Amino acid sequence: MSFENPWVHGIVLGMIIANVALGITGYSIWFERKFAGRMQNRPGPTEVGPWGLLQPIADVLKLLQKEDIVPRSADKALFNLAPPLTVFAVIGTMAVLPVAPGWIIADLEIGVLFALAMASLLVFPVWMAGWASNNKYALLGGMRSAAQSISYEIPLLLSATVPIILADSFRIGDIVEAQLGGNLFAFWPPGPGALAFILFFLCSLAESNRIPFDIPEAESELVAGVTTEYTGMKFGLFYLAEYLHTLIISAMAAAMFLGGCDGPGANDGFIWMLIKTLVLFISIFWIRWSYMRFRSDQLMAICWKLFLPLGLFLVMASALWVHWT
Repeated sequence: MSFENPWVHGIVLGMIIANVALGITGYSIWFERKFAGRMQNRPGPTEVGPWGLLQPIADVLKLLQKEDIVPRSADKALFNLAPPLTVFAVIGTMAVLPVAPGWIIADLEIGVLFALAMASLLVFPVWMAGWASNNKYALLGGMRSAAQSISYEIPLLLSATVPIILADSFRIGDIVEAQLGGNLFAFWPPGPGALAFILFFLCSLAESNRIPFDIPEAESELVAGVTTEYTGMKFGLFYLAEYLHTLIISAMAAAMFLGGCDGPGANDGFIWMLIKTLVLFISIFWIRWSYMRFRSDQLMAICWKLFLPLGLFLVMASALWVHWT
């Protein structure tokens, strides 16, 4: 889909893609609750609608009706600004993701850098929320989030550099085109490609604050981290941003390492992009309900002692591969 006027193109396509992503995100919460229920031998949501399918709508209505409480000692301006900023920062990442042939909001020459930069901006409103709450648990959650996001952003960028080198372009569309015909970077070259895909996927878990990397929340230690003082839909926006970030980072991994919308058959690129994204998305749920979180010292040690050296090695290996081939 393309329009001659770039503003019309961006607005129309952006609204379509954003609403599809929000719809998938809303029902991914229902799916995860069902998924977790099956793993724990319980039914999950069943009461609202057939098979509990209307539970996400009921949750939204419940959150909208809850009292909006702002602590007396909080910085009210920053406290109220943080929740919508988390969602805006994540939604901005979708601008450069090709969801189907010709379906891209802004095909930037620096698409990978833009996407990672927008995703990393999530740390600012999260830190803002922790600081503005004037609550020790929220502040500790914000500090942990800043330390984790800044640290894991480095190996995440290094792993993303591998498909950039292999495709010789920062445009995500060019990276997808370089994988046409089944030459997926997640499997070829077998060394740096596969390891870079695994590293990108694991670092994206840390960027999304998902178990086993959910130290910023850590409800057993910090009550609820940065969301401790938030009520109603403000809390819901943080929850939405986390799931939306997980979905978008799964889509980015699908585009950069699994060929995106490339697949057998004609005129069904969106279907293949959706399938690849949802497979990674569901894998994150599986990991969440299978493992326990790391301690703070373990989490930072994994980043600096394992992921960072591995990322540097993969960048050098991919550069040598391109040079020799």
